[in-house]
Amino acid sequence: MQRMKNSIELFGRIYEHDLKKAVTGLNSKNPGTGYITGTVSIATDDDCFNVVPVHYTFVTAATKSGKPNPTFAVLSNIIDGVYGTVMKTSKDDAAFARIDTQIGLNEFYTDRSGETTLVSAKRAEGGFIHIQGKNEEPPKITNKFTCDMLITNVRHIDADEERGLPEKAIVKGAIFNDYNKTLMPVEFTAAHPDAIGYFEGLDATGKNPTFTQVWGKIINETIVRTITEESAFGEASVREIKSNRRDWVLTGAKPEPYDFNTEGTLTTEEVNEAIKTREIYLATLKSRSDEYKASRAAATTSKPTTKTTTVAPGDFDF
Repeated sequence: MQRMKNSIELFGRIYEHDLKKAVTGLNSKNPGTGYITGTVSIATDDDCFNVVPVHYTFVTAATKSGKPNPTFAVLSNIIDGVYGTVMKTSKDDAAFARIDTQIGLNEFYTDRSGETTLVSAKRAEGGFIHIQGKNEEPPKITNKFTCDMLITNVRHIDADEERGLPEKAIVKGAIFNDYNKTLMPVEFTAAHPDAIGYFEGLDATGKNPTFTQVWGKIINETIVRTITEESAFGEASVREIKSNRRDWVLTGAKPEPYDFNTEGTLTTEEVNEAIKTREIYLATLKSRSDEYKASRAAATTSKPTTKTTTVAPGDFDF
């Protein structure tokens, strides 16, 4: 398997955060270790409309080699108010930050309509954070994700004029964590007509996937619509309707896809092994979820049965 591209580049004002300092418990691998966890949100546009959250799960003061962790120092300063944010200080006083991170999945099991459902939400996961100095030239890239993707399906969605929704295509498949090659099922959106035509033209399926590199922008904005209703007399009635748009929109792809199922890039056997590893991870996640619910209910529950799915070689269903 080749080294998989999975990166996110963000730059902008620190909009807000919910970071907090904590200490590991007695049952942890290293009890008494201080760490920072939480989310830093970056406004990637000058108007601070598009705000991208970056999640930090476990950031310690020292790296594995024992050296001071610069990311911990920056996050600590954000907590202490050394660096201003749009929401707590002002737009003009907010610090500018550059974050180099990668795509991850926030996954958990939940009970919906009486059924246990797996939720898998894409998010920017951890990474290096650097505060922009006053004399530093800002980077040209403010909001971009790039990843190698195994595309298994492209679904066309027609425009909905009544709801004001444009035509688009949903590009489905899997990407990989660059560090441990973990397989992550994902979906991205193709919105531009040329992008829709390109991805639909790949004719990608589970039996005949396309392995290529794609890139795009993270959209996380609040859209405000103003509706004015005329009155028979006096002032017109004016009201605002707010809606949130959260999407990962593809804006480009390599001119030529990789040679899938070729030694040194990505093979069917490697994908099947990654699927098996993911099944084990999901079984563990489900087990922990069941144990938590059982403890909350103060009841005894039997161990969950691990279901193993047999995947036919070359027929991927992410």
